[in-house]
Amino acid sequence: MFLLRKNSLPAARCAALLLGLLLSGSVFAQRSNRAAMQKLVDDDLHFAVDQYKLMMRELPPDKLPRTYDSVKQKLETVGSRAWVSGFYPGTLWYLYEYTKDAALKTEAEKRTALLAPEQYYKGTHDLGFMLYCSYGNGYRLTGDKAYKQVLLNAAQSLSTRFNPVVGCIKSWDHGSWTFPVIIDNMMNLELLCEASVMKGDDAYRKIAETHANTTLRNHFRPDFSTFHVVDYDPKTGKVLQKKTAQGYADGSAWARGQSWGLYGYTMMYRETKDKRYLSQAEHIAAFLLNHPRLPEDGIPYWDYDAPDIPHAYRDVSAGAIMASALLELSTFEKKKKTAATYRQAAEKILTSLSSDRYRCTPGTYGGFLLKHSVGGLPGNVEVDVPLSYADYYFIEALMRYKKWFLK
Repeated sequence: MFLLRKNSLPAARCAALLLGLLLSGSVFAQRSNRAAMQKLVDDDLHFAVDQYKLMMRELPPDKLPRTYDSVKQKLETVGSRAWVSGFYPGTLWYLYEYTKDAALKTEAEKRTALLAPEQYYKGTHDLGFMLYCSYGNGYRLTGDKAYKQVLLNAAQSLSTRFNPVVGCIKSWDHGSWTFPVIIDNMMNLELLCEASVMKGDDAYRKIAETHANTTLRNHFRPDFSTFHVVDYDPKTGKVLQKKTAQGYADGSAWARGQSWGLYGYTMMYRETKDKRYLSQAEHIAAFLLNHPRLPEDGIPYWDYDAPDIPHAYRDVSAGAIMASALLELSTFEKKKKTAATYRQAAEKILTSLSSDRYRCTPGTYGGFLLKHSVGGLPGNVEVDVPLSYADYYFIEALMRYKKWFLK
């Protein structure tokens, strides 16, 4: 605090000097944070390249990674029909974009090609995860027309699952459900939106918008948390039940589901510029960032209502998805303070994920990047393990940060 003497500088000059000092301090802090984030992003991406080259050597030629078995000390793999099949090639495409390393491109092309048969598969809603993460990134970086055709065929296959009476794409064909729609399905709408652009008509985009509108009406609670599963009557469109399959309880806030919703509506605003979607994303972000049970480091518990908090498992996949979504949402936010809040929350998450607590030690876990994800705790499926989609959205968030905030 400055104390003015009788013959000291005029008050106006002193106030201006103080303001200048504060502003210069603010600029210094911003530059310091930028330098710290530049170092963190580059360190993480270099680490990811080394890890995925390790995974390349250990992965069977006709398989794709899902997780890592620490007891058997080996990769657990899947074929092309698994919903997670597109994440490994998608991550490779991002790492190739970062490095321009020909070996990464060759591996990305090889693993992407494994998914080609799924462009005609009509038995899943997950074609966006499977083919847009892989072929979509490949097409974005190479412009290969063969990749474009795969994406168009995949969009056509996905569109066959749309029921105009319900106004949604059916998620599952298994279980005791009638016409189940899960919040995860919001992520597959990007394939439809982009296919409409490629094709030059809006038929697929209209399906995506109808699904998003129906989900907005029926999936969300007054506090903007989301149910996991909404089951519909396909003949009338009536909601039959609102349940969960992977969360703690039907009425709880399953962490990855909340992140899917945030990402999905942010993406739909990008694709359509419909302000309802932006508003929904902002409300979901507020629910998450102001949640009393969001840990200080920004990495969610597997369910925000898990009864054993603070001893509940964390889910780094939910954190990575949330970070990527918040970064994009910050670019759409008109209020500078709110945009900064989103960006800083994402920075906190990325900083936490880069720590020894969550990031794998180099040379371990078969090349995976992040520990401590939860696939489905109620079914004891993939609990507290690395997962391919956690890696994918972690790398996506890092690439977004580098492209948008470190120019």
